[in-house]
Amino acid sequence: MKVPENDDPMSLSNHLLASLLEQIQSINNFKGKWVLIKSKLSGLGAQLAEFSEFPASLSNPLAVDLLRSISQTLNEASSLSQKCQSADLAEGKLRTQSDIDAVLAKLDRHIKDSEILIRSGVLQDGGVTVSSKKEAARVESRNLITRLQIGTTESKNSAMDSLLGLLQEDDKNVMIAVAQGVVPVLVRLLDSSSLEIKEKTVAVISRVSSVESSKHVLIAEGLLLLNHLLRVLESGSCFAKEKACIALQALSFSKENARAIGSRGGISSLLEICQAGTPGSQAFAAGVLKILASFDEIKENFIEENAVFVLIGLAASGTALAQENSIGCLCNLVSDDENLKLLIVKEGGIECLKNFWDSSPNPKSLEVAVDFVRQLASSPHIADALIAEDFIPRLESALNCGVLAVRIAAARAVYVLGFNSKTRKEMGECGCTIALIKMLDGKAVEEKEAAAMALSSLLLYTGNRKVFRNDERGIVNAVQLLDPWIQNLDKKYLVSILSELVSSKNCRKQMVAAGACVYLQKLVEMNVEGAKKLLESLGRGKIWGVFARP
Repeated sequence: MKVPENDDPMSLSNHLLASLLEQIQSINNFKGKWVLIKSKLSGLGAQLAEFSEFPASLSNPLAVDLLRSISQTLNEASSLSQKCQSADLAEGKLRTQSDIDAVLAKLDRHIKDSEILIRSGVLQDGGVTVSSKKEAARVESRNLITRLQIGTTESKNSAMDSLLGLLQEDDKNVMIAVAQGVVPVLVRLLDSSSLEIKEKTVAVISRVSSVESSKHVLIAEGLLLLNHLLRVLESGSCFAKEKACIALQALSFSKENARAIGSRGGISSLLEICQAGTPGSQAFAAGVLKILASFDEIKENFIEENAVFVLIGLAASGTALAQENSIGCLCNLVSDDENLKLLIVKEGGIECLKNFWDSSPNPKSLEVAVDFVRQLASSPHIADALIAEDFIPRLESALNCGVLAVRIAAARAVYVLGFNSKTRKEMGECGCTIALIKMLDGKAVEEKEAAAMALSSLLLYTGNRKVFRNDERGIVNAVQLLDPWIQNLDKKYLVSILSELVSSKNCRKQMVAAGACVYLQKLVEMNVEGAKKLLESLGRGKIWGVFARP
């Protein structure tokens, strides 16, 4: 039976279905399979009845295409049923059975596609007046998500292009699509037999991962998504590998996922990309490795893969972002590992660090470099090498940087590097003390504490104490920070600073005038280290002040 082109597709489908159900009654061959077909036709008929409840179904392109496809399958089934009514099978038993199985498979797909279309909500959207950009994005997202689940490979491929374009427009569109349920659909599409669809799916997933509020939805997909992305790292195109690395940066913060990546050969694949990938994929692969290196359980995998040599090579020759991520990864790796620190220095790590520091176009990227200095400086032999390579002036510059995170990292590095009088003197003469006094007056508590830590070390040198005393902000700021109401700030560093100055009569006067005794009394009750001794020193100063050193 030929399908008339101008018929209402809904009426035509219903007519063909009713006719086929009637024909099945007269079939003599493969009765068991036709009973199964009859059951599926009943289910399909119920879905067609649901379609008719939506006035927009005949104007919706997805519904019209599906109804036409259903009509075509029903036509095929009708022709096949006529063949099965005769006593002998003209095309042979095996060929006929194969044709019946093909019809069954098509009916299964139509039922599944119809269910998706009915439940998606796109048929309701046809009667909705779109009154805002947000509503338009919601309707479009829902339509595209539905198209990704039904129809041909070509149709899905086209829908994927449109979806990627929609998501690239605005982060809000990403959040809307995620709310409409795009992520589980994307994960299923990673099983697609079409390489093109699979690669575009990875690109969409990487776009979703770039929006902070949507990352948790990807993480919720767990190991299923992770395993797909790891397979892309092994055998995908350069484009797909780069996008997979972007997505993995969002997934790697989970300890469970980090372990899975380490145990499934992910670190080896990422290091291979760092060596032979495109500049973009190298940077993102190093970004994933930086996150993974922060988990102690994973560090052994890095050692087994000789990661240090690869990372130093990338830190020396990669793009600015690749260098930043490589240095960040090395920084995480060397924590509490003296042997690794020495190996990195031996392989030219300090030279790479210095070159990156001096050539970095973005002040924000200096944070990882400063952190790396702090990690390396905890080893005295390496600290001497850092000083010899003029890292003290670089730290002083970082203390005056306009980026808060860089200033905090620099202050912590100064604290570690000030391990003897010589380095404390050099840092003071370079201007670090003055910069740190200024940081005590910063807005962020983390900045104040980092500055206090560093000053508690630098003020062990006499010359730095003189600089501190001569700065009118120093003592007043330090005393004010003793206030117990200022939380998340370790008071022991401030107590240490003031204890180094208490022998001076003028300093004691400033401390008392600023309210140090009141704060210290409360800190004594809180058992803060050194508070009791400092309070007693201030009390004695009132009596013995005449004998105190000016």
